Amino acid sequence: MEKTRPLWTNPLQFVFACISYAVGLGNVWRFPYLCQMYGGGSFLVPYIIMLIVEGMPLLYLELAVGQRMRQGSIGAWRTISPYLSGVGVASVVVSFFLSMYYNVINAWAFWYLFHSFQDPLPWSVCPLNSNHTGYNEECEKASSTQYFWYRKTLNISPSIQENGGVQWEPALCLILAWLTVYLCILRGTESTGKVVYFTASLPYCVLIIYLVRGLTLHGATNGLAYMFTPKLEQLANPKAWINAATQIFFSLGLGFGSLIAFASYNEPSNNCQKHAIIVSLINSCTSIFASLVTFSIYGFKATFNYENCLNKVILLLTNSFDLEDGFLTVSNLEQVKTYLASTYPSKYSELFPQIKNCSLESELDTAVQGTGLAFIVYTEAIKNMEVSQLWSVLYFFMLLMLGIGSMLGNTAAILTPLTDSKVISSHLPKEVISGLVCLINCAIGMVFTMEAGNYWFDIFNDYAATLSLLLIVLVETVAVCYVYGLRRFESDLQSMTGRSLNWYWKIMWAGVSPLLIISLFIFYLSDYILTGTLQYQAWDASQGQLVTKDYPTYVLAFIGLLVASSIMCIPLVALGTFAMRHFKRGDTDPVA
Repeated sequence: MEKTRPLWTNPLQFVFACISYAVGLGNVWRFPYLCQMYGGGSFLVPYIIMLIVEGMPLLYLELAVGQRMRQGSIGAWRTISPYLSGVGVASVVVSFFLSMYYNVINAWAFWYLFHSFQDPLPWSVCPLNSNHTGYNEECEKASSTQYFWYRKTLNISPSIQENGGVQWEPALCLILAWLTVYLCILRGTESTGKVVYFTASLPYCVLIIYLVRGLTLHGATNGLAYMFTPKLEQLANPKAWINAATQIFFSLGLGFGSLIAFASYNEPSNNCQKHAIIVSLINSCTSIFASLVTFSIYGFKATFNYENCLNKVILLLTNSFDLEDGFLTVSNLEQVKTYLASTYPSKYSELFPQIKNCSLESELDTAVQGTGLAFIVYTEAIKNMEVSQLWSVLYFFMLLMLGIGSMLGNTAAILTPLTDSKVISSHLPKEVISGLVCLINCAIGMVFTMEAGNYWFDIFNDYAATLSLLLIVLVETVAVCYVYGLRRFESDLQSMTGRSLNWYWKIMWAGVSPLLIISLFIFYLSDYILTGTLQYQAWDASQGQLVTKDYPTYVLAFIGLLVASSIMCIPLVALGTFAMRHFKRGDTDPVA
């Protein structure tokens, strides 16, 4: 007899699993960056519109497909049409790519978490040079936080061509990260269902604690004022709308097959429409909430750097012109500078190159996203807080919970189609399949712990999923509406849940959402073509800063292969299915 499909213990467990998967690192380190880049509070206008016309409808579509077909991504799309199996295969390939590099972030979070118990924090001061006569030269040219990230954590090479060896400390952290994920997914929904309660709720506890602390920091209001001051001219910028759509799309984790996998363990009568609305709203509210925390920290860091800059100028002028201590203050600095420039023109002009132009606005304008925000900007702010070890432990623990929560969804997208396969599941138990997936991912992931590993990490982060996911979700939407048939799907949903499909969902699925995805696809494709030779940011130790370099030819070929490897699954599997059917039909034709 066929085994009964495992189910979530209750609907709340399913909602927590979806929230844990959807609410990830992008909410903390990408959304605040986009707010900063595209007009602060005014960015919320395109963001909310894109949530309504793209986020909610596509999330509901994937949950409904999973719940109706009660299979992983490959089986679900094969049920709709045998020619669409490639959509599921493409989702699994993209999820495999994502799992390979995403868990490296958890490894880095473990690394920083372990170092957070030291006093002082290891990234708060520069180490001494080999002669113990001064500070390390690379650290002095950069900053203590940049030095700890690029040299101590990554031990980064000067270019992508110089691979170097595997760094054993990050490698051990990566093994620990994969071991943690394996223990969480060991028993399928039985173990994942319990873990998601923690991975979904604990980050909110930390964010609330951080918000309370952030609002009490000196200069926090400067950051919040910067965030909420709308730059309405950005509403006319098409890039603001494109980035809002992209953020919604990738933040909800559409196209990976994770949501289909999670929904396949639901009771058929489950109200997935309500859950789609809840998950998408919680995900977007979390992004805005995380931005409040980030901008209060930004404000503190910017104010700290601004006041530090002013104090250095005051000290320089006081010593150079033998001014009385306390005479020069922030309030009269500009006035005194004008006086000194007119009274001692030659001396002031000699000193002028050393006088920094301090600006709070320019400090707040410094936009950083991704690992730069998580491991450099935040650590820069944390080291200047009181009881910095406590805030560091809390922060990296939160990153770890967000990362592991997303990894549970990524691995579910790979494991569900594998465990659904009778060929594989009849020979191997679930625990062995999970173990093999984790082991293979961990082994390949060692590439990212090499000296050039961070450059390869950026390649996977930028190119492994972008175009592929847009095409996957476009084909999914077209398949449901025009291959399976919207009326038929509506009838299925009504018989399952007892609720008729609202006109809003029909309009979005049949027209608005597909057109929006096509627009995004064209934009990304044209952007790649117009960019010309693709470039990357390499760390120059002699200058203590990032420099732009061109990717070598073999890396460009690899990027093309990376993008094509998942996209080509869709036409190739369809072609293979057609050939197989044609071949079988030829075999069964009667001989004349």
